[in-house]
Amino acid sequence: MVRIRLARAGAKKAPFYRIVVTDHRSPRGGRFLETIGTFDPVAKPEIIQVKADRLTYWQSKGAQVTDTVAVVLKKAAAAAAAAAAKPA
Repeated sequence: MVRIRLARAGAKKAPFYRIVVTDHRSPRGGRFLETIGTFDPVAKPEIIQVKADRLTYWQSKGAQVTDTVAVVLKKAAAAAAAAAAKPA
């Protein structure tokens, strides 16, 4: 089964995550099929970058999003909606 989940990177006490597509049996920082985004929880505001086309491609192939990644994607969608609604 293929999953879309976070792979931790960055230094001690300064986490940085890659949003990756991987087999569910591989470890958190192990092999992955593709990197489709990044998440920086330390930055204020949090920086979330996702390749939306690759996300939909992998979901169409049956990849399941983990609960944590679902929350991160929801935050990204809310931030994008707020930025679009903000008058210029």
